[in-house]
Amino acid sequence: MTNLSIQQEETLDEQHFPYFGYSLIRDVLLPDLLGNESHQILYWSGKALARKYPLPQQEDLLSFFLKAGWGILTVTEEKRRELELVLSGDVVEKRLKDAPNASFHLEAGFIAEQIQLQKNCIAESYLELKGKQNKVLITVKWDKKDIIE
Repeated sequence: MTNLSIQQEETLDEQHFPYFGYSLIRDVLLPDLLGNESHQILYWSGKALARKYPLPQQEDLLSFFLKAGWGILTVTEEKRRELELVLSGDVVEKRLKDAPNASFHLEAGFIAEQIQLQKNCIAESYLELKGKQNKVLITVKWDKKDIIE
């Protein structure tokens, strides 16, 4: 197994993305291994992953999703205590088509933790699959009174 350099990783585009292998792991193997708790485990795994890759700004979060091959993340609305995002793109469309019960909880947990780190208060993500529209809606909510120390 070879390790790609950062420069090589950045030059890979969606056309070279090994979707089949990714789908086998994300949508077949992980749900089998994790069983009924897969959504919760993936959510908390996403939060743990975010702590290993802290992103100081929202723009960094959007770029990270592209580099990770998770899809195109777009902010649709930001309110005082809430952020609404849409996850879309070819990989999201294929996953929703090939595995209608595909889990995007890893991504939701990752986003929740990044916002939590950026805002320095507890944040939670909620997601809604929009299969016919080929996208996932993710809402992040936080409470400025619930500060992280």
